[in-house]
Amino acid sequence: MSATAAPSPRKFIPVVGITSFIAGILFVIAGVGTYIMVSSQLADQNITVAEDASFLAGKQVAGPFTAYAQADIINVHALESTDGRTYAELGELMSQEEPGSPEHTELAAQRATVMNASFLRASLYTSVVAFGVAVLVIGIGVVLALSGLAIRKLALMSDAHEAQTRDLAERQLI
Repeated sequence: MSATAAPSPRKFIPVVGITSFIAGILFVIAGVGTYIMVSSQLADQNITVAEDASFLAGKQVAGPFTAYAQADIINVHALESTDGRTYAELGELMSQEEPGSPEHTELAAQRATVMNASFLRASLYTSVVAFGVAVLVIGIGVVLALSGLAIRKLALMSDAHEAQTRDLAERQLI
């Protein structure tokens, strides 16, 4: 009966270090690629942060902060157009009006505006989240790559120490 031996730590540890380093580099490349792709897609839409935004007014939306600023001001504009009423509140008010009445029609138009604003905000917030995930992946990649380098360095130091100890032991035997 043959037993499979566990891999030698002298071979396994350097492989772990190299694998971690390569995985880290791949994570960094994937994160940077994602960040660039999302930024490019946003820039292609030619969106400019509204002039009355609380920050980054007039800037092109192409990054997480400009996307957030535009999503924020869209909400302000939507609420201003409905006297501060939300989509749900407008629906409740509509149910109290006679369908086809001028009041019902006005509330329906306001509700459509708030709904469109909500869709736009959700899209912009999705890009903000994508930027965040891309940065997270880049950070994980850097940590993996550095950990891989450290593991590899420790393995090499261990090999050098073991060789030095062996040489010293051989000299003492002579």
